[in-house]
Amino acid sequence: MRAMKMVLLAGAALMGIGATAPAPSMDTAAIAAQRFDNDAPWYRDRIPFFESADPAIDAVYYYRWQVYRGHQRDLGAEGYITTEFFDDVDWQRHPYASLNDASGFHIGEGRWLNDRRFADDYINFMYGSGGNDRHFTDHMADSVWGRYLVDGDRADAVKHLPVMNHIYRLWDDKYDFDKGLYFVEPLLDATEYTVSSIDASGGKDGFRGGDAFRPSVNSYMFANARALSKMAEMAGNKAMAANYAARAEALQKRVLTDLWSDRLSHFIDRHQSKTDFVNYWDPIRNRELVGYLPWMFDLVPDDAKYAAAWAHLLDPASLGGKAGMRTVEANYEYYMRQYRYLGDAPECQWNGPVWPYQTTQVLHAMANLLDHYRADGPVTRSAYMRLLRQYATLHYQGSGKDRRLDIEEDYHPETGKPIVGLDRSHHYFHSGFNDLVLTGLVGIRPRADDVLEVNPLLPDARDSQALAWFRVQDVPYHGHKVAVTWDADGSHYKRGKGLAIEVDGREVARRDTLGRVEVPVARVATPPIARPINRAVQLVRGQFPMGSASSNTDAENVHDAIDGRVWFFSELPNGWSSAPTPAASQQYYAIDLGKPVDLGRAELAFFADGKGFAVPQDYRLQAWVDSDWRDIATPKGSPVANGVTDIHWTKRPVSKLRLLFTQPAGKAIRLTEFKLFEG
Repeated sequence: MRAMKMVLLAGAALMGIGATAPAPSMDTAAIAAQRFDNDAPWYRDRIPFFESADPAIDAVYYYRWQVYRGHQRDLGAEGYITTEFFDDVDWQRHPYASLNDASGFHIGEGRWLNDRRFADDYINFMYGSGGNDRHFTDHMADSVWGRYLVDGDRADAVKHLPVMNHIYRLWDDKYDFDKGLYFVEPLLDATEYTVSSIDASGGKDGFRGGDAFRPSVNSYMFANARALSKMAEMAGNKAMAANYAARAEALQKRVLTDLWSDRLSHFIDRHQSKTDFVNYWDPIRNRELVGYLPWMFDLVPDDAKYAAAWAHLLDPASLGGKAGMRTVEANYEYYMRQYRYLGDAPECQWNGPVWPYQTTQVLHAMANLLDHYRADGPVTRSAYMRLLRQYATLHYQGSGKDRRLDIEEDYHPETGKPIVGLDRSHHYFHSGFNDLVLTGLVGIRPRADDVLEVNPLLPDARDSQALAWFRVQDVPYHGHKVAVTWDADGSHYKRGKGLAIEVDGREVARRDTLGRVEVPVARVATPPIARPINRAVQLVRGQFPMGSASSNTDAENVHDAIDGRVWFFSELPNGWSSAPTPAASQQYYAIDLGKPVDLGRAELAFFADGKGFAVPQDYRLQAWVDSDWRDIATPKGSPVANGVTDIHWTKRPVSKLRLLFTQPAGKAIRLTEFKLFEG
C-alpha cells in the first residue's frame, strides 16, 4: 500500500466501536421536502442523500430519483416493475410496459435504495414471470450480481439461477460456433442505424439488418457468464461455475483477438451478414462509442495498447462532441444523416447523436479504468469529472424561468439539444446517473467480501474539475448504512480535512487526502421486504377491477387511475382527469372489484399545477353496502397535491368503493392513481 495518511479507527473491524466527533449528518427530512415537496415521504427513508459543492450535480441526482420513482409500475400481486417509457410503445411487452434493454441501469440504480422491494420485484418479474423475453440484448445477470455486491443477500442472488442459465443458453441462436462470438442486429442491440446496419444497406437505410459481431453483445455475454459462474459457485454448483468461467474466458480471448482493430486502435464490429455492400467478417470502417463497453465489464487487460483507445473519446474530431459523446466519429460518411421520421419528427438513430444510454456505459467503463487499471492512457480524473458534468448538463432543458430537468432519448452532439423530442421521450429511463455518482464520484466500489472500499474519482483540488466537498449518507451496504464525506480543506464541515467513512453512524476510517480506503465490514442480514399488495390495479381495460367516473368517461382516461403508475411530471398526463365545471361540483371515481375484498386502507395521488388542475376541496370514501353507498372514511380538509394521501378505516369486505369529492370552480381534478390495500 502506498504511504498515506489514513487512520482505521479502533474497533472498525468490529463495526462501530471507535468514538469520534459527531458526523455532519444531513437534515434528510428538510432536503426531501425541498426536493420533492409533498411527495417527500416516498423518498425520505428510501434513498441515499447526497450533497456537494456542485449544485447542478445535486439537482440531477435528486431528479433521477424522481425518474426512478415515476417508472415504478405497480402490478398488484406481481409487485413492481421498472418501465423505460411513461407512454406505452408498440415494442414493449404487453400489458406490462416492460422492456429488457435498460434493465441493467434499472437494477443498477435500484440497488442503492434502502427499500429493496423495487429491485427485488423487478428481478423476480424478469426471471420468474417471463419478463426477460430477449427482445433486446442485456447484461441482466451481471446486474443481479452487482445488486448482490451492495446488499450482500446470497439467497436473493441465486434464487433465479436455473432461469438465468436457461436464458443464457437461449442466446446460442445468436452465437457463431466457428468464430466463438455472438452477433446481433443493431436494432435488437437497442442501437439502430449504426455503421454496420447503414453500410449493409449501402447507406440507404439502417433501421433493420446489418447483423454484426459487436463489442456490446459480446461484453454483455462475457459479464453474464462471469456473474453466473460466481453465483453458481455461491450456490455450490461447481460444474456450472466451471462451465461459465470457461465460457467467459473463451469469449474474452475472442473479443481481444477479433474485435480489436490495430488500424483504428479501438474495439469494433465485424459484419456477420453479407449483402451487396458488405462481406461476412469484414471489420466496420469507423470507430463507434460502443467500442468502450468491454471496459465496463473489466474484459480488457491492463495494457497500454488498449488504453490508447480512450484518446478518441477526448478528441473533438472523433468521438468527443462539444455537448456530449458522439455514438460514431464525426468523419463517418453518414454521420448525423437523418433517415427515420415519425411524421415530421426525427426518430431514433445511433449514427452520431449523443445517447444517455451509451454515455452511462462509457462513464462506468472510464470509472473502472481510473479505479483499478494502471495503464489508463490519456484518461484522467479531470476528464472523468468533465464528462460527468457534461452528462448532467444534458438533463437540463430550456433556459431562464423555463429551465427544467427532463432527460430525453438522444441529443445533438454539438448543441446538446434533444433530437427526437416526442411525447414519449420525456423523463426517459434508458440510462443511469445515480449509480455513476455513488460508484464513481463518491467511489463506493461494492465487493463480494466483507470489505467496504471507497475511492472517489476526483481530481486534485487545484484542478478546474475538482470538487471541494461532498457527503452521501444512508447508503445501504451489506446490511449496514454507510456515509462518505469529503472536505478538501476542512472548511465546509469543520471537522477536519479529508475523506471520512462512517458505518451505522460511527466514523470508522479517515484520511486527509483523496485515495482508496478499505474497511472491514461484517455483513448482517438485510431487513425483510414488506410487500403490501394493491388490490385496485388493473393492466387490461374492461376487466375487474374496473373504474368508472362522473365525467370524462373515455375508457382510457378512466382506466389510467388504476393502471399502477404514479408520477407528477407536467409534460405527460397520467391518471383520470375530470371535466372542469364553472361552479364547484360534486364528482366521483369508483372502483368495482368484481368480488368482495378485505380492505382497510387507500392511497390517493392527485396532480395539481396551479393552473387548470387542483385538488378536491373535500373528499370522502364510500363503500357499496346493502345496495347503497355508505361512508367508510371522511377525512377533514383536502388531500395533498403531487403526493400521496393515506386513508385508513376499519378493515371490512368491500366489492365496490367510491371516492366522492367536491371539485373547485373552474378547475379539473386529475386523480393520478387510486390504490387499495388490506390495511
